[in-house]
Amino acid sequence: MTADRSSSVRVLVPAGVLGWGIRADEIELGLKQAPHAIAVDAGSTDSGPAYLATGRTKYGRGSIKRDLSILMDARRRAGIPLLIGSCGTSGCDMAVDQTLEVALEIAREQGDAPRIAVIYSEQSASDLKARNAAGKVTPLAPAGPLSDTSLDACTHIVALLGPEPYMEAIKSGADIVLGGRTTDTAVLAAVPLMHGADVAASWHAAKIAECGGLCTLNPTSPGVMMSVDGAGFTIEPLSPQNRCTPETVSAHMLYENSDPFRLVEPGGVLDVMDARYVASDDRCVRVTGSRWEPKPYTMKLEGAGGGPFQTIMLVGIEDPDVLADVDSFIARMERSLRERITRTMGPDTNIDISLRPYGWNAVSGRTPSEATPPPREIGLMFVATASTQAMATEAARVCNPLFFHFPVREGNELPSYAFPFSPAEIERGQVFEFHLNHVVHISSPLELARTRWVDVSPALKTVAHA
Repeated sequence: MTADRSSSVRVLVPAGVLGWGIRADEIELGLKQAPHAIAVDAGSTDSGPAYLATGRTKYGRGSIKRDLSILMDARRRAGIPLLIGSCGTSGCDMAVDQTLEVALEIAREQGDAPRIAVIYSEQSASDLKARNAAGKVTPLAPAGPLSDTSLDACTHIVALLGPEPYMEAIKSGADIVLGGRTTDTAVLAAVPLMHGADVAASWHAAKIAECGGLCTLNPTSPGVMMSVDGAGFTIEPLSPQNRCTPETVSAHMLYENSDPFRLVEPGGVLDVMDARYVASDDRCVRVTGSRWEPKPYTMKLEGAGGGPFQTIMLVGIEDPDVLADVDSFIARMERSLRERITRTMGPDTNIDISLRPYGWNAVSGRTPSEATPPPREIGLMFVATASTQAMATEAARVCNPLFFHFPVREGNELPSYAFPFSPAEIERGQVFEFHLNHVVHISSPLELARTRWVDVSPALKTVAHA
């Protein structure tokens, strides 16, 4: 049976990420259940280091504004707090400020004056150098000890917040909390923990609900409600047409987690080895039996910066002679391209050339087994990586004739492969790299968080008198 609703702390999770496409009808259904808060994650490292290195958001401003408008309107009408973690994808300061700018714009349009707490989690390289020298920074596998060089290579460095800064902001009267980089679970677990719900159940529910509808049978229906009490939690999809099952709920412990039974968080470890997942009815799942193991407080560090530049070219190949032995063809072409760059651009030119045959083994890089039949076609991608964009593009232009007309065997007539674009070379821009995979040991969960309070009222008054 589902736990008594009056004793549970309910958090409306509208989607797996802000900007995904929140459904207003699901939000209305969720509000009827009288949630204590609305919480959603807005960031990730899934799409690589570029967003942290540059401070750009993955989702467009229009998508973020649409979702945030729905949530801010729902928050105002329900009189409950709205928590958003990892604002602007990376959660660096400039990304958080971009989300704040959108929130202020929406507040003016809606005639609302919420009290907004902005929690920053970006860190300075100089401070981390000092902490590292004091033995307060340790690596995560497979990284080695942190060096000053790695810190200096980062454009932005963030420390992943736990729930405590959000809890403090809500206790201090925040209507909206816009957080910097935060663990996906912390922003959802904050309000249940603040209200005294079971610690393990709060973290476990947050892990299951972090991606919204991914824990349901229909992930395209994004919203779920997590209800946490003193003994466990219940997960329920917001849409009446959607369902959770013990399988869909328990399976989410595998998502972005190397161990499906243990999840490491800033102040402890969630252990779900003995958790029980039981269908409360045909839509909801009740979970009990998870445990929380406290540990010294650490915060994971993420840092990224700019690297070299790339230019790419694409070609499609249907030649059966090429496809009969793709690996040999690629190896011979790569040798010839490298020789051409050395001959035309000089032996000391530092340019990396990569050929990636999509449709063969470009994704895994593993050599197909001998029994693998030849593909019908492959898309071959050429990648030149160099210290400047001009050098990468020049390398592509130098390689262009061979790349598009490389014969299957020496002495054969030159073929022409299918190139989809003209000009053929596509400047991809700068390559960005992660430089940190470490944790910093701290004495207080609030030690590396900075909170800024924003009063929207003056902005509204300015608009009113305009």
